[in-house]
Amino acid sequence: MFPDSDVIEAGLLIVTGSTLRAEQADRPLAYHLKEVIEKQLEEHSSDLQIAVISDLWYLNSEALQKVPMISVGGPGVNAVAANLYEKLSKTLIVDERLVIQMDMHLQDLRASVWGTNNDLTVNAMELFIDRDHLNNFVSAVLARCHD
Repeated sequence: MFPDSDVIEAGLLIVTGSTLRAEQADRPLAYHLKEVIEKQLEEHSSDLQIAVISDLWYLNSEALQKVPMISVGGPGVNAVAANLYEKLSKTLIVDERLVIQMDMHLQDLRASVWGTNNDLTVNAMELFIDRDHLNNFVSAVLARCHD
């Protein structure tokens, strides 16, 4: 693990729920997302630090709440997703069962990606990546870190 100050200064958090279901289903998906981002970063010379953390750690740290963040998992298993549900725009929503939320103008560098079950969360993550939402989000994070 790297020092907290590195994450706060040049970081990106991937936040999962701390329920057993979230730990079993969403945390592996979050680590997959981290690998996808790290592969993207190979094309850039960036010292962006990426950490996968729990919703409880995130919500109990004012400093971490200022760091760009992607929440993985739905409001039923991730308190951050529940907190963001009314705050972030719904970029893509399918029958209230598959949701991608983020500010398309990338002023607010928080995103929430989830489905009402693990398969739908996987589908939401695939759409987040395939439709370039992730690429655009990471580019905005990198621009913020280099300002």
